[in-house]
Amino acid sequence: MIKRELYMSRIRPFIGGELIKVMTGIRRSGKSVMLDLIKEELVESGIDSAQFVSINFEDMRYAYLCNAQVLHEEILHRAETIQGKVYLFFDEIQRYKEIVTRIKFLVEDQRYRYILSGSLLGVEIVNLKSAPVGYLKTLQMYPLDFEEFLQLFQISDAVFEALRGAYQNETPVDPIIHKKMLQLFHLYLIIGGMPAAVDTYRRTENIDMVMDQHLAILQQYKLDFTQYETENKKLLLTSIYELIPAELNEQNKRFKLADIDKKLRFEKMSDSFTWLWKAGVALPVFNITEPKMPLLLNQKSTLFKLFLSDVGMLTTIYGKSVKLKIINQEKDINKGAIYENVAAQELIAHGCRCYYYNNKKQGELDFVVEHDGAVLPIEIKSGKDYKKHSALVQVLQNENYHLTRAIVFSNSNVEREGKVTYLPIYMLMFLKESDVKFTDISIDKFKLTI
Repeated sequence: MIKRELYMSRIRPFIGGELIKVMTGIRRSGKSVMLDLIKEELVESGIDSAQFVSINFEDMRYAYLCNAQVLHEEILHRAETIQGKVYLFFDEIQRYKEIVTRIKFLVEDQRYRYILSGSLLGVEIVNLKSAPVGYLKTLQMYPLDFEEFLQLFQISDAVFEALRGAYQNETPVDPIIHKKMLQLFHLYLIIGGMPAAVDTYRRTENIDMVMDQHLAILQQYKLDFTQYETENKKLLLTSIYELIPAELNEQNKRFKLADIDKKLRFEKMSDSFTWLWKAGVALPVFNITEPKMPLLLNQKSTLFKLFLSDVGMLTTIYGKSVKLKIINQEKDINKGAIYENVAAQELIAHGCRCYYYNNKKQGELDFVVEHDGAVLPIEIKSGKDYKKHSALVQVLQNENYHLTRAIVFSNSNVEREGKVTYLPIYMLMFLKESDVKFTDISIDKFKLTI
């Protein structure tokens, strides 16, 4: 079982608390595995597994529990023989989402601890008339990132420490390690991070079977669209989703409504985009008017790029021949869209809120994030011309923006030139949301004495 420390570290402080822990995200992203990992940690901490009550609502044996009152009675019945806290694990809760609105009444009984998971909950909870606001701690899950993917290959701690040291100190990676890491990264581009696809690769090492897994997941997403309100909206969701790979191959990669229907306006279809974002099947990156903090205040909500949630599924859509060229690192293929998709996937999974910047005079920056308390421009380069980035140069030279650093991710080794750090594309795994530390904000410091 692949350890998902990225998510365990986020939910661990809340496991024993009274809040309802809800893990949501796209289908097949590993939410059920997370429930098992939480159980393992609880047992290791001294909790008896006899204190666990587990229900998978897609298991027909539990279909009779779809009623909130019946479920309540079942919980009380099972809890009668349990000593101490009762840990309730509900999987695929979206099938009977109204139950979520009733659970809050049991939270007041401090004996119970709830850990829930479900697909499309990012959509469904928002739509609930009586969602238990204030009772929920939500954890959005994504497919395996590159660092998690590497667990398949049993890379030594020494290698990871060397890579992390090169990232932090901006020193070159050993050429042999660098070459091997690029090979592994290109493998990740064709396998992706969907746990079922990764497990299929681990068992079979067969790319056709991996692609079959991807296609099955894509089909499931389209079936989910049928649950939407009307036939027209179902068709619109499908059209938007199927257009994403083609839009990413356009020069500026910005999603254009006219490619669906020239008569469409954003206001008429904004709820469809929101559905895809909240369901986690598409990742939005919004335009900003200026690379200045706070970036959110500069966001233009009607201009955005859309990326797929998993790069492996993207390359499956592009076809087997594209996967072959990727794994062979052939030069006659434009990997720009694929590199940008994996970058968006990594950054968003790591907690970064991503934007892009486009100015007629200065040009376009692929990504802009807030990192270490400052604005950080990021460029993604898939070819040999990774040092050609006129827009980045102009933005860095603009004194109004006060930018001190930028990163270019490419196939090259680590370099530093002025304000620009050149990093290997696989080092995206180290760029994560940073914990900004406050200086002294104690009450004593702010006392006013005369």
